[in-house]
Amino acid sequence: MARKGIIERVSLMEARYDEVTRMLAALEEAIDGYEDFRGELDALRDYMDSGAWQKDYEADEAGRIPEGIKRGVLSQDGLYDLLQDAGGILARAKEVFAGE
Repeated sequence: MARKGIIERVSLMEARYDEVTRMLAALEEAIDGYEDFRGELDALRDYMDSGAWQKDYEADEAGRIPEGIKRGVLSQDGLYDLLQDAGGILARAKEVFAGE
């Protein structure tokens, strides 16, 4: 292989090296972020499962929560969908990493 071929191969592998380095750093940051917010996810799951969500939803429906209070967590499907999305992402991550 001529010098030109070696230079092209090394340049291609260097670009791949840089991209993998960038992706691994982003993945590590995402995992760190998940570890930091995992308790928040657990708290939301407990809120929904404990019955407190239902009581708060009913209070909102009865007009006992003032209009100016942000309450997206009380939308009919919002919290459920968020928890389902989180579970799906975690399942996908386990599947991807199990193939390593």
